[in-house]
Amino acid sequence: MERCPWAKSEPLVTYHDLEWGVPVHDDRTLFEFLVLEGAQAGLSWETVLRKRERYRKVFGEFEPATVARISPARIERLLADPGIVRNRAKVESAVGNARALLALREEFGSFDAWVWRFVDGEPIVNRWRSLGDVPATTQRSELLSRDLRKCGFRFVGPTICYAFMQAVGMVNDHLVQCPWHDRTSHRGAGKH
Repeated sequence: MERCPWAKSEPLVTYHDLEWGVPVHDDRTLFEFLVLEGAQAGLSWETVLRKRERYRKVFGEFEPATVARISPARIERLLADPGIVRNRAKVESAVGNARALLALREEFGSFDAWVWRFVDGEPIVNRWRSLGDVPATTQRSELLSRDLRKCGFRFVGPTICYAFMQAVGMVNDHLVQCPWHDRTSHRGAGKH
């Protein structure tokens, strides 16, 4: 099997095979990936995936309303937790981003409805032949980044936004020779 070349070991193989590039339409899962992609800045995705279960526990399964209520005292305790990325700006941005997401949800009905507008509601399926062909940013990720920042989100630069778009299936960047390039399954069918 010729997977995308970045998926060589666990937990990357399982993540690649079961999640990466599969469309997500669940606000909680979209928020999870936004937080994790922001936490990944400057680190490897493998490092963040290894910390994912602890993130789920300390961030209330990434329920935005729960994360939005995290107090400054709780942030201090989180910064001492080796199970997550202990970077103050990243932890504080998760709380602030939860609040910003709730505000978007008020206006648009769901974060899902808001964010999927950047790809006109349908995944963009690319046909890359090598890892070197895959861009780090695109015009759409730049627009998403700009609009997220306008709404008060942080740790949402164009590169983070493109990685988020790939993770949640807004963009399918599996290489054409990868068996998962043409997969049609959908996760997160429930919309919030």
